[in-house]
Amino acid sequence: MTPSTIELVPTVKDRRIARHAAAAIVLTVAEAVIPLPLPGVKPGLANIVTLVVLARWGWREAVWVALLRVLAGSLLLGQFLAPGFFLSLSGALASLLALGVAMHLPRRWFGPVSHSILAAFAHIGAQLVVARVWLVPHDGVFYLVPVFAGAAVIFGTVNGLVAGRLLQELDAADGTVEREPD
Repeated sequence: MTPSTIELVPTVKDRRIARHAAAAIVLTVAEAVIPLPLPGVKPGLANIVTLVVLARWGWREAVWVALLRVLAGSLLLGQFLAPGFFLSLSGALASLLALGVAMHLPRRWFGPVSHSILAAFAHIGAQLVVARVWLVPHDGVFYLVPVFAGAAVIFGTVNGLVAGRLLQELDAADGTVEREPD
């Protein structure tokens, strides 16, 4: 009797998701060494990768990239199943939901910058709710909303501009816009 083996053959799409997830993970780990003026205020550099993937290959691939980034990033940083992991996961899920809705807004008025700002607000909103419900059982946590909202506008704008620039460069390099429907 021979043991059965299962051979998994990665597709082009699998490899693309792995590449983008790896880039997002590298940015997450690099961001962890940046000194922060306030705990929890981060630039969210990995979200640039998610925005590019969303614009070029759709929401499903963006979900894979974002969730793999949260999981692998937390493992590499030693935060898996710690409060930071759940804050990151809740923020990622909320921003993915916001991006899922934002994709259906008119492209004429909504692009990478507005998507990035919406995702940043959803991200920080979910994190504040999780922090309030689980970690800080006091409404005082909401006094931080103006600080986090300001950070969401600033970092959301910067990340959206970088993602938009990358998309322009990728489109120019390809000569076409490569998008797959969800």
